[in-house]
Amino acid sequence: MQPLLPDWAADVIDPQRPSPARVYDHLLGGFTNFDADRRIAARLVEIVPELAHTARAGRGFLQRAVEYLAYAGIDQFLDLGSGIPTAGNVHEIALRANPAARVVYIDVDAVAVAVSRRLLAENSQATVVQADFTDIDGVLAHPQVTAMLDFTRPMAILLVSVLHSVTDDAAAATLFKRLSAMIAPGSRVVLSHLTAEGDREPVDRMFALAEQATGRGIRPRSRAEIAELLGDLTLVDPGLVHMARWRPDPDAPLPEVRALDGYAAVAVKP
Repeated sequence: MQPLLPDWAADVIDPQRPSPARVYDHLLGGFTNFDADRRIAARLVEIVPELAHTARAGRGFLQRAVEYLAYAGIDQFLDLGSGIPTAGNVHEIALRANPAARVVYIDVDAVAVAVSRRLLAENSQATVVQADFTDIDGVLAHPQVTAMLDFTRPMAILLVSVLHSVTDDAAAATLFKRLSAMIAPGSRVVLSHLTAEGDREPVDRMFALAEQATGRGIRPRSRAEIAELLGDLTLVDPGLVHMARWRPDPDAPLPEVRALDGYAAVAVKP
């Protein structure tokens, strides 16, 4: 008999099948994951020990970028591939800076959506939609998205640690161009993306194991390839840099960069 699932798990969940969102949650120290997620995460860390460091670097970049944008006057956020809520969520940071902010989370993972819905049950300024962010036209036309966000005004599009899951380069470029075309001038795109510099052998083994376990491939891209995706958008200082080096705490030591750490940028649509 299958054990009873926790109340945050949807009925459609297979607890024996690892999920990228739940593996990431575990790497961040979260508790919304199953034993299968923890086991595969442990195997991935055995291959590339800095994986948890990279996950934390990505989360830290997201939080710093949202805070920067909220205080800069951006009051609309579309978080694509938002994952499982953890400390310092987008709506918490944005609303602290601007009580009028609105946030839409998009994720395909049933657990991520179930937990987000519970968290946002009493919040009229943030919502979650279960959808695959790669179906970008469907996302942009979704009634919950269009009801919450005004595409005639500047907004922030968050693509944090998700675009490397789009393994087809043409599809990734098309998605990015479609987003850029839809948003109003003055909008920002927040992007972070895994790379693989240095010794590729362990990293490639880790990616292969992750794809085998979760069914989702990973396409690390070079700095030049990530810059090409950004196209004609104008980079905000300090530009396209390692995630941990994007506007770090000025009072803390300069963050260490690991081989797997990806690049990050905030860019403006002219």
